[in-house]
Amino acid sequence: MDTQTTAIVKELLSETKKIVIVGHKNPDADAIGSCLGLSEFLKTQGHVATVLMPNTFPDFLKWMPGSENILTYDQQPEQCEKFIDEAQVIFTLDFNALNRVGDLETPLKSAKAEFVMIDHHQQPDSYPVATYSDTSMSSTCEMVYHFIDALEQLDSLSETIATNLYTGIMTDTGSFRFSSTSATTHRVIADLIDHGAVNNVIHESIYDTNSPDRMTLLGVALKNLTILPEYKTAFISLSQKELDDNNFKKGDTEGFVNYALSIQGIIFAVIFIENKQENIVKMSLRSKGNFSVNEFARTYYNGGGHTNAAGGRSTKPLDDTITEFISILPHHKDALVNA
Repeated sequence: MDTQTTAIVKELLSETKKIVIVGHKNPDADAIGSCLGLSEFLKTQGHVATVLMPNTFPDFLKWMPGSENILTYDQQPEQCEKFIDEAQVIFTLDFNALNRVGDLETPLKSAKAEFVMIDHHQQPDSYPVATYSDTSMSSTCEMVYHFIDALEQLDSLSETIATNLYTGIMTDTGSFRFSSTSATTHRVIADLIDHGAVNNVIHESIYDTNSPDRMTLLGVALKNLTILPEYKTAFISLSQKELDDNNFKKGDTEGFVNYALSIQGIIFAVIFIENKQENIVKMSLRSKGNFSVNEFARTYYNGGGHTNAAGGRSTKPLDDTITEFISILPHHKDALVNA
């Protein structure tokens, strides 16, 4: 975090404030962990901090310390709006445009508070008075650690903060195997372990909780796998009926797209997930090398993210979305073949 941003944040936090911390819609472990970690840190500094999420989050994240205190706008709209209205400072974490918070966008745009952004996605919006944006970072949780360090408060790290930050870093780096995992990331992780994060317990809590329904759904997803070797591309699709038949719960498809990306010779992978309730097809896009799924998602699917990990959506039916996707690939054949 640069000196100017640090100075602005120090001034904002120079006296006790009512603070709201917001994550993005359909929050993942990095969003949950960074918000909870920052919340606990701010409380050690005497502030009143409340974490809000646009909607509910997967059950496999509800063990994270402090998660029981998170308010969700889809279930508690009046409470969320009250906290936003009374807030003096609002931190937005793990997203960089207010349209990433769904229905929570309207009350946030009406807020009287000063905004601070902490995020590692590309092309941030300009709504905050202080923006800590770094696309080279492994995760927003790692950025929260550096944020605390910039305020010279690493002595405030507790087991609760360390556990939440470790969890988000672990998941957003694919258990430390993605290229965004730097030597600095490992040093941060080591310090979090020193402050009480128990790495094997965290790993088991995230990855070793598969339900029989989720494993059956994975089988369906892999059966639907399509490989397009001429484009070094593979994709998976899941219809609403397939989700319903396997008692789908939020978070059950987390990581499925990585099975397609793990195939030898594949550098571009997508999963298409039909959502009849929202009348859209949700997409997760992954890549290897320099093929930018962020640019691909922004260009065609009203999405974005990172160079090698992004999300998008289509308002067309599932089959039409897949047909359209295949028709787009020839325009990127050179980039895919040479990535």
